[in-house]
Amino acid sequence: MTNSATALREPATGSAGRRTGLLGRLRQVEPVALVWLVLVLLLLFLVVAPLAKLFMVSFETQDTGAFTLSNYLTAYGRARYLDALVNSLILGLTSATISVVLAVPMAWAVSRTDMPGKGITWAVVLGAFVMPPYLGAIGWILLAGPNSGVVNQLWRAITGAEGAFFNVYSFEGLSLVIALHSFPLVFIFVKAALDLVSSEMEDAANILGAGTWTAMRKVSLPLVWPSILGAFIIVFLETIALFGTPAIIGIPARINVVTTQLWQFFEYPVRVEVAAAYAMPLLLITIGMIVVQKLMLARKGFVSQTGKGGERRVIKLGPWRWALFGWCACVGALSVAMPLLILVQASFAKAWGRGVSLDNFTLRNYQLLLFEHEMAMTSIWNTIWFSAAAATLAVLIALLVAYIVNRRLVPFGEALGFLAMAPFVIPGIVMAIGFYAAYASPPLALYGTAAIIIFAFTARFLPIAYANSSAAIRAVHPEMEEAARILGSGRLHAISRVTAPLIKKALLGGWLIVFIVASRELSAAIFLVGPRTRTMSVLLYDLSEAGNFEVLAAFGGLLLLITLVFVAIGMKLVGRDFMLRRS
Repeated sequence: MTNSATALREPATGSAGRRTGLLGRLRQVEPVALVWLVLVLLLLFLVVAPLAKLFMVSFETQDTGAFTLSNYLTAYGRARYLDALVNSLILGLTSATISVVLAVPMAWAVSRTDMPGKGITWAVVLGAFVMPPYLGAIGWILLAGPNSGVVNQLWRAITGAEGAFFNVYSFEGLSLVIALHSFPLVFIFVKAALDLVSSEMEDAANILGAGTWTAMRKVSLPLVWPSILGAFIIVFLETIALFGTPAIIGIPARINVVTTQLWQFFEYPVRVEVAAAYAMPLLLITIGMIVVQKLMLARKGFVSQTGKGGERRVIKLGPWRWALFGWCACVGALSVAMPLLILVQASFAKAWGRGVSLDNFTLRNYQLLLFEHEMAMTSIWNTIWFSAAAATLAVLIALLVAYIVNRRLVPFGEALGFLAMAPFVIPGIVMAIGFYAAYASPPLALYGTAAIIIFAFTARFLPIAYANSSAAIRAVHPEMEEAARILGSGRLHAISRVTAPLIKKALLGGWLIVFIVASRELSAAIFLVGPRTRTMSVLLYDLSEAGNFEVLAAFGGLLLLITLVFVAIGMKLVGRDFMLRRS
């Protein structure tokens, strides 16, 4: 009996021991491992699943989901669709070239010379960066419309000519308007590189007989060629993925590009399978351009600094400094001052074409938007909270991923960093179509909800938050966290109590940048909004189709005001150049 009772008790004891051992092992699991697992799932949901679904849908029939190549045959079976692809490539090359021509002299002047008005030049760059491209496009329609544009009316009045001085509804006009809001990217890249170039090489060139301009052309600029090329490629990729400006200017001008053609595939009946097939070249072109950049720079060296560092002497230009300032002022007038002034005038006008006069002044446009328009206030609220939610999610995910990657806490942690940066090479419009394909239909059925827009914005701008968080964490030495852990703090507690407070200013800067760019995002939003989830950018596009430029200008002014408020907050709390800083 005793033996039997003992035998009966042993399995129970063994089972209890196993349970105790399992609980003990679970207690030993570092919380960061669970965080790593959650981050993997989040990144799969935000990045991998939409792209995988987009790729699969491009090979499926609409009704049965069977494998087919007919979507690609439809997407590239008409000359109109192929022309749109060619137009996008030419537009990207043209706009990127104009951006380089505009920005490189400005960057060199601010970084290396004694040109006056450097603060004004910085304000111009920031203004062009902050103003949404489609808002600038509306300003240029009011300025350079072939019939009623202010510039063309003045031209005809002064010269007596019948034609237009500059027609914005042209390929040249579209390219210039895009470049006027893309050149800040080139400026930031090139100036940051020029700031690191020592004057020793320029001095050596001067000793050998080269003048200031020759030394700049043959020494300084070649040394920053990687930055110029990188900025050129980014502007090119941004241009071919841009929707707002090509839609506002290109559609009336009958200039069809890839993004506007994709939008037409989403008109009733929606052909998401064809849109998915048609979007693939954008992704392939993006990846191809990044590869081309690496190949072009792989065999060349661009080292300009010695181990001891070098003096960065300001170049004296003499009278030429005023000519260079005139160039910067001209770019500022075209990109910021002229569009902004005409938009302000139109927003307070009964009829913008009648010019500035007391009998043409009215507050009716703002009254209509703030108190009477069905969707205006709703879209303002949607924009603020969608952007805030996306910025919060992006910064939180980016902070945790950057911490795991930089502290090397788990094997294959670099894969998380790769996924966090992957949306950088994915055009926003492709990402939006991927979200539509993955999550619009059951079981999630998120189309037209706030969730799908927030998730899309989070994925779209996650690289910005990750680059910012990674740079901030690298600046904090791990010894401070180790000291906290020696005193008994867990890793997550050390992050929240030690690391986060030290980098809170950088995190706030990243949050504000994501918020600002998300608040003006159109390319992704227009494919995902529903009747009650319209954002300000989408409503602006709707108003532009209606052709009421006075109300449109007023609503654009509200969007710009909201943006400037958050820019001012960022300058106050983070620093004056927080939006133009490169990590």
